[in-house]
Amino acid sequence: MTHVDVDLEERTDIRTTDEGDHEKFAHVVVPASAVTEAYITGTPVTALCGKTWVPTRDPGRYPVCPTCKEILHAARAARG
Repeated sequence: MTHVDVDLEERTDIRTTDEGDHEKFAHVVVPASAVTEAYITGTPVTALCGKTWVPTRDPGRYPVCPTCKEILHAARAARG
């Protein structure tokens, strides 16, 4: 058995979505070209928040997932 020590900072300021809330949001997928490919091929994509689905809706009609937005913001801040 392998043991891995991981130091995680507890984040209480990140809003998470309840089960079913994922359908109320537009999600962020990186790279964005994966969404276009998924529309064409019908293959699932995975958003930054972990939701996996086959895109079929216009994301412009929904607010951005708060979890995806927070993850994207943190990644951009870390890059400089």
